[in-house]
This record gives sequence, C-alpha cells and structure tokens, in this order.
Amino acid sequence: MNTSLSWIKAYVPDLDVTAQEYTDAMTLSGTKVEGYEVLDADLDKIVIGQIEKIEKHPDADKLIICQVNIGTETVQIVTGAPNVKERDKVPVVLDGGRVAGGHEPGSRVAGGIKIKKGKLRGVESCGMMCSIEELGSNRDMYPEAPEEGIYIFPETAVVGESAVKALGLDDVVFEYEVTSNRVDCYSVVGIAREAAATFRKEFYPPVVTPTGNDEDVNDYIKVTVKDADLCPRYCARVVKNIKIGPSPEWMQRRLASVGIRPINNLVDITNYVMEEYGQPMHAYDLATIEGNEIVVRTAAKGEKFTTLDGQEREMDETVLMICDGKKSIGIAGIMGGENSMITDDVQTMLFEAACFDGTNIRKSSKKVGLRTDASGKFEKGLDPNNAQAAIDRACQLVEEMGAGEVVGGMVDVYGKKKEPVRVPFDADAINALLGTNVSKEDMIGYFKKIDLEYDEETNEVIAPTFRHDLFRLADLAEEVARFYGYDNIPTTLPKGEATTGKLSYKLRIEEVARDIAEFCGFSQGMTYSFESPKVFDKLKIAEDSPLRQAVEIMNPLGEDYSIMRTTSLNGMLTSLATNYNRRNKNVKLYELGNIYIPKALPLTELPEERMQFTLGMYGDGDFFSMKGVVEEFFDKIGLHKKETYDPNAGKPYLHPGRQANIIYDGVVVGYLGEVHPDVADTYGIGEKAYIAVLDMPEIVERATFERKYEGIAKFPAVTRDISMVVPKEIMVGQIEEVIEKKGGAYLESYALFDLYEGAQIKSGFKSVAYSIVFRAKDKTLAEADITQAMDKILKALEEMGIELRK
Repeated sequence: MNTSLSWIKAYVPDLDVTAQEYTDAMTLSGTKVEGYEVLDADLDKIVIGQIEKIEKHPDADKLIICQVNIGTETVQIVTGAPNVKERDKVPVVLDGGRVAGGHEPGSRVAGGIKIKKGKLRGVESCGMMCSIEELGSNRDMYPEAPEEGIYIFPETAVVGESAVKALGLDDVVFEYEVTSNRVDCYSVVGIAREAAATFRKEFYPPVVTPTGNDEDVNDYIKVTVKDADLCPRYCARVVKNIKIGPSPEWMQRRLASVGIRPINNLVDITNYVMEEYGQPMHAYDLATIEGNEIVVRTAAKGEKFTTLDGQEREMDETVLMICDGKKSIGIAGIMGGENSMITDDVQTMLFEAACFDGTNIRKSSKKVGLRTDASGKFEKGLDPNNAQAAIDRACQLVEEMGAGEVVGGMVDVYGKKKEPVRVPFDADAINALLGTNVSKEDMIGYFKKIDLEYDEETNEVIAPTFRHDLFRLADLAEEVARFYGYDNIPTTLPKGEATTGKLSYKLRIEEVARDIAEFCGFSQGMTYSFESPKVFDKLKIAEDSPLRQAVEIMNPLGEDYSIMRTTSLNGMLTSLATNYNRRNKNVKLYELGNIYIPKALPLTELPEERMQFTLGMYGDGDFFSMKGVVEEFFDKIGLHKKETYDPNAGKPYLHPGRQANIIYDGVVVGYLGEVHPDVADTYGIGEKAYIAVLDMPEIVERATFERKYEGIAKFPAVTRDISMVVPKEIMVGQIEEVIEKKGGAYLESYALFDLYEGAQIKSGFKSVAYSIVFRAKDKTLAEADITQAMDKILKALEEMGIELRK
C-alpha cells in the first residue's frame, strides 16, 4: 500500500511533519512504514519559464537560442528540443540547479545531475529546459508530456513559480506494510484516519453529497445475486450521457503519486475511489448488458471467458461470475470481460461496487491465473458497508467533473447486514494488562479519534464494521497502547504469585525414555509424520490390516508425503538404511514421535495421536540387547512387575522366529524383534537389524515414580539350585511363571544361570539351570519350609514334561 503525503494532507490539513517524523510516528502507532521516496530529492532550482523569443543558432542547424522569462529576469538558454515555440511555458533548471536524470526513461542518477552555465557551440546558455524524464518521472504518469522534447505547461501556469510544485513532485510517497487484519488501512482514508490519531490532528474525511436526477435506476437495471455467501452485497448505479475526457490535474497528480497511470475521467474515477476508499469498482457499458439484468452466479464447469486483457480463460464451478441475462460479462472481483468494456462510444454506463468473499476471490484468482489490484484488495475481506459510500463518491466525482448524468437511486442487494461489534469496556483491566495509568476519559478520547464510539449506558465500545480486528478487551488495550505510545509505557515487573515450574507426568516419563536410550548408546532421531501409501507394501503389511486405514492429507507435498503415519517403523528403518548406506557402523537410534490412528474414515473427528518410543539398531547387539534396554526402561519408571514376552506377535515385518509382543500386567504395551530379512533388503540394510516399539500411553498409565524401601534383611537366605532337561518348545518364561506361582510366600528371587544344548542332551531337549532364593522376614527358615516350596515347583515342572537332572 502506497500513499503520498499530499493526499494524506487533503484529509488531515493541519499535518506538518517531515518524512522521517511521519515514518517513525506511524510505525510506532502500529501502521508500519516500510520506506519512503522523496520525489524531489534530486531536483533543485527548477522554475516555470516562458519562452519570449526563439532564434536559430549561428553554428548549429539543430540548436536554437531561446530567451526565457523566469519571473525575476530573462535568461538565455540553448536547446535542441524540437517541440518548443514562443509563448510556451516550460520547466527551467537554473545555473547551479539539479535534475534527476537524463532524457531517457529510467535514467535517474543518484544525487541528480548538476546544471552549470556554459557555452554550446560558442553561444552562452544559462540553464536548461527539462523533459518530464529529466524531472524523474515519465509519460505514464504525465500522459500530456510529449514523447520527445520539453514538457509544456498549460497556459494557466504562473511564470517564476516552482515547476516541481506545479507538477506535484514536491511530495513524499510512503510505502506501508499493512497486516491482513487491517483492511481499512488499504485505503488513503484509512491511513489518513490513523495519521490524524497518531499526530492528534483533526480528520476530515471526504464529504459525499447526494447525486442523481429524478429517474429511477430500477428502470435501467435489475440485479440478482444467486450466491449470497460469495457476494454479501452488490451495489449498482447508472450514469448516462457520458462524456469521456481527461480527468482534472489534481486527480491525475494524486494517481500518479501512487504509481497509477491516468487514462481518462471514467477510468481515473474508479481507480481514484479504489485508492481513496479501498473499494474496487468496475464500470460496464450498459448497452452491452443483455436484458438489462445483472446476475451474480458461479461459472459452469469448463466455461470459457475472455477478459479485458484479451486472454481466454477457463472457469470451473467455484469461480464467481458477473453475468447479464444471457452471458458472462466479468469475473467477480478480478477483471471485467472484453464483451462489456467501456469504449469511447459509450453513452450509458453501469457502476458496480460490490463485496465478495475474500477466500473465494483468492482461490479464483489463482485458478484462472490472474491477479489484479482489485483482487488483491477483495481477497483481504472488505467491509460490505463501505460499498455504498464508495459508489456514491464515484457518482459525486462524475457530476463534479461533468463526465455524465447520474440516474437517481441505487440498486442494493444486501442480504444479512453486517453490524458493528460491541466490546465490553474496562479501563482498570486495560491498565492492569498494559502496566499503565491512563484515565478512562483519555482512553475514550483515543477511541473517538479512530471512529470507535462509546456507549455509556452499556459501558461498551462500538467498533465500526471496517475494523475487522476488534472483538475483545485485549484488542481495545492494543488501541490504547498504540495511541498512548508504546515508548511511554513504563517498565514494570511482572505481578502474580510465583510458582515452581515442572514437567508434566507424561513428559517426565518421556525424559526417562531419552535418558535410558542415550545411556545405552542410542542417538535421537526425528522423522516425518507424513508418509507414502507405498510404506505398507514395503513393510509387508496385509491389505486388510487396520494400519492401512490412514488419514489422507488434503494438500500433500507429493505422493511420498500424502498420508499421516500409522506406524513409526518406516521412519526408523529409513534412517537406519541411510546410515548403513553411508557406511556407518554399529548404529543405534531412537525416536519419540506420534502415530495418527483415525477413529473412522472419512474423518468425522480428529485422529488419536499416540506417542511411540521406537528403538532401532544394527551392528553390535542382538535381540537380547534390545530386550535389556526395554527392561532397563521399565525398571526406571517403576514397572517392577514381571513383564512377559509372547513370541506369537504376528508382525509381518519382523523375523517370524525372532519377535515378541511385550506384555505387562496382562496388556500388550509394545513389541520387539529382528527386522524381517526381506524388509531389511527392501530398505537396503545389509545386516541384521533390530527394533523395539513401546506404546507410551499404555506405559504412562502404569508407570510410577513412587519408591518403597525395606530394611536390611535380619534373617539368612537359603538358596536351592535346580538343573532341568526341558523340551525345546518350552520357553524359560514359562518356567519362571511356574516358579513364581508355586514358590510361595518365602520366595525372594530366582535367576537363570545356565542354558545348554549339545550332544550330552537328548535330541529335542535343552538343559536349563536356575538358582532360587528363599527368605523369611520374621524367622530363619527350616528345611521343611523350603522342601515344601521346592516340591510344589518340581511337581508343576514335571507336569509340563520337564525332567530334573540327576
């Protein structure tokens, strides 16, 4: 957003500041000025002169000698310009003055070019007459300037006055960085309102007077809006007896100052109102509108439409169109059609000022590949109540400039009217939030400066509809801070009760997981939650597996990142493969990351996010090394009950004979095992790899940091060793389960100390030896106590087909 200082002063006439003062103050009050350009920075000693006499140069055919009246004296200037004649009024740079650059457009020189008195082919020249390019501008901004030659002022120009001022170049253009929630500041009026409040000056908005003859606009045009959500408001007025011509100089200068090329009065009026009010407008030739009807509807799929720039564009059913009784005549909020454009032969014109849905305009603009100044404003989300003020202002300018006759009345299709927002006001709460001591009266004064009303009966501040950012007390506090001055707010210490910060229980468990993993030599990794559907095939997951029920991403970066992961294995195996391919040895990685389990597809509510503690390794270590890490973690978080391992885990991505579900307290809390050789080969891991995955919600539910300590035993322990011949299909976990159940109250601990398979043991069996410890807390155990427990254990083992070695 750009504005010139002179345009701002049109609404804040008492504003008297330098460019830097304006920049600093506006930025501090919340309207950030990104930078500014002083248009006459490189212009000096340039006045309006009148050519009184022209003579040929005695020694040069292409040069002439001009006697130029500059008001205080007449000076002689030699020039080669082909377009000057006697009595012309021209810009003259005097001896010692500066121009911005050369004659060619865009040839500005930093610091300007200094002009000195000199001789041209022996004839003295005391200055230079200037083209518009030498003054730092171009013909786009000053269309009346000649293509080649000196700029000629109109006859009304006053000789001797500043040429820079006469051309409107004694100005500063500011560039603003306006945030998307301040739509009102995408207009000169909005910026001027902020400037008046910032510098505590009076704000004088444009005074719009009623216009229109005794006719009724409804006799000329009918408007139907078929999608009120995409077009909340549509205003239309008619102007007849059009007279196209140049716009007045003041309007041309204001448009030029913000980089808009003046074209003719009608086009300039629509551009002027768009900049002044921030409301884009469009004009149609009423003669081209069939059926004298405007219909606002969405396009048909595949509909072709040729815009004003001559390009044919294809629409779809989401693009909003402006149509007449039979055809489309414009893309709503973006650009009009070639079939309804204003020509020099126009007699009656339809003015449109509407409000369109910002999101739809942004998407439509992208879809058709066309972004305009109008779409850039519409996509921010405009105030529908601003449309009538803008169209009335345009009609006022039409009448003032004699560009046509405005027909009375306005067609206004306005469904649900947007009402001002009422925000409860509490001066004490605002002061407490800001750390200030601003009186209630001063706060209300700040509000009035920016058109916020105060309702004393309800103690509410009424925010106008053009302020889309005011909804709550904190928003009002920001307005107070902006105009009280951020630099005036004193430094204060925070108030409140001091509390000791700590990690949540869940985060404490995760912190232990990291500590244990890193203590065991694992390094943390982080992988993407977005994955490819091909992952399931790589992991050999069955077609009917619930893991394939994944959340699909609406706007994925690509197919490889199109679903939310339901298992953490792919990321871990990919990381292991990357390390293996880079010849890193003995790699151990862990990750704490979420998987996303949908409750139903398609989604009706957010998926369940379950944290997974995933460990992966290759190189040194095996299945039992990974099992040891899991058990160490369990011990540190208070899971002291005996965990069991079910080898029938049924994980297709793990080795069928080297995998197990981890069961604690009767619940499966995870699994571990060796990666299936086919899966490892698919990922490019050339040696045995092992993984373990723990479901952290189940772990956290059962973990505890409570510790109970017991005194040192007062009575001695008794140890019994047993050596057994066990069928190979019986797991040692089954043996330990028997020992725990049959060991009785005196059982203190047990430990496996020998496992042997070989020629000395009969085929199909293995030798297993345990050390079992008994102890009583209140007495020394007798042999009978121990024998009774051992008999129960041995009997249960014999029932399983286990023989005691003798």
